[in-house]
Amino acid sequence: MKVDSSPDSYIGSVAGGPQKAAEKPAASAELAAAAGTPTAKPQGVTVTLSSSTVSAMGSGGSEVFNSEKVEAMKQAIASGSFQVNAEAIADKMLANAAEMLNGGRA
Repeated sequence: MKVDSSPDSYIGSVAGGPQKAAEKPAASAELAAAAGTPTAKPQGVTVTLSSSTVSAMGSGGSEVFNSEKVEAMKQAIASGSFQVNAEAIADKMLANAAEMLNGGRA
């Protein structure tokens, strides 16, 4: 099976879309400059964050991950001593699915 990664294919638009999209405005700007037409300034997008997001971002100082724990896990994986707790993973997946089905209510 051949995967088409051309810009016109769906996979190509997902995999290579951003690079191709970034090239098009420059090309159109060059064409407009050559024609003597002024180019319009791109419009911005307004993003509004929820109050919970703002408070989570402002909690300050809390690391997203524990770098010491990550390093210990890397070493355990490299040495072959890392043990996966399948029961804990399954319990968490079930809890997440139940939360999603209940619309965020626990």
